[in-house]
This record gives sequence, structure tokens and C-alpha cells, in this order.
Amino acid sequence: MNKDQVKGSIKEAAGKVQKAAGEMTGSTSQQAKGAVRETEGKIQKGVGDVKEAVKDAADRAKKD
Repeated sequence: MNKDQVKGSIKEAAGKVQKAAGEMTGSTSQQAKGAVRETEGKIQKGVGDVKEAVKDAADRAKKD
């Protein structure tokens, strides 16, 4: 697991919490901000997943 995967997961979770808090309080602004943060987290995690896959492929290629 790399730093992008970890930071992305944390940001995604924080966005979910922020969005839920906005829903509970009726704040559409917080809901929107939470949704954006959640999406940013998913993207960052995806970037980390790609980096990890490339690293794993490179490691396998070295072994062959």
C-alpha cells in the first residue's frame, strides 16, 4: 500500500462523513463539499492503485 492509497482512503472516508453531516443538518453546501472530497479521495486512491500495479508489474519483470 502506498501513500496515495492511504491518503485517498482517508479523504474518501472524511468526505462520506462530511456529506452525511450535511444531510443530517440539511446543509446542501456541506453535502456538496463532502461529495467533492469523497470523489477526490476515490481518484487519489485510484492513482495509488495504478502506481502499485505498475510497481508490482516491474517487480515481476525483474524476477523473470
